[in-house]
Amino acid sequence: MKKYAVVTGADRGLGFALTMELVKQGYTVFAGRYLSDWPALDELPEEIRGKVIVLELDVSDEASVREAAGRIAAFTDRIELLVNNAGIAGNQEGNMHGGIDYERLQMMYRVNAVGPLRMAEALTGLLLAGGQKLVVNISSEAGQINQTWREGWYGYCMSKAALNIQSNILHNELRKHGGKVLVIHPGWMRSYMGGTLSEHGAISTEEAATGIAGVIAAYLDETEDRAHPAFRDYTGAEMSWT
Repeated sequence: MKKYAVVTGADRGLGFALTMELVKQGYTVFAGRYLSDWPALDELPEEIRGKVIVLELDVSDEASVREAAGRIAAFTDRIELLVNNAGIAGNQEGNMHGGIDYERLQMMYRVNAVGPLRMAEALTGLLLAGGQKLVVNISSEAGQINQTWREGWYGYCMSKAALNIQSNILHNELRKHGGKVLVIHPGWMRSYMGGTLSEHGAISTEEAATGIAGVIAAYLDETEDRAHPAFRDYTGAEMSWT
């Protein structure tokens, strides 16, 4: 039987790399594309093109999410896995002395925290019809309440903290139906989170994606009825919620 996954923010970076890893694991992937002019999803190797179905998708926009969900439902009656990867950062320098970009801060909430909830709600019927019923939220150690080293980064940290509590509430709902949530800290990546490719970072997005795909597979094999979702990094190490 075919396995279906949905990955948001699949244009480039971690989302694109995760899409490729899930294809290797046997999934047909609905790849959410925000950047219509980014070519990666149009230049897939011939042998996997049938395994990646590209959807135009802006997780901050209700109509876009509903349209994408409709397209998925027209193709399949179930999905096994939803990976909420789409995320943005920026305005890291603004602090109590000034310079906080509140429009950017609100957009981070709309994409990083509210977007995953929109996706889960829009796809609930398909998700509950699937065998695995797993939602994976790509979060960050920045969402830990007691992280102490930052001065600034308000929008990013606050949005990821909101995503973490949302993940716990969603897990409470899903576990009644045999599903669960997994929260992942992908590591310090050289990524496009700020809009351009960062030259800083300890790992590439491909390295993070390989690790995350392995963590997802291992989590699906677990049979424990967890009271809370797991929070792990891309190596599988447990993360603290606080």
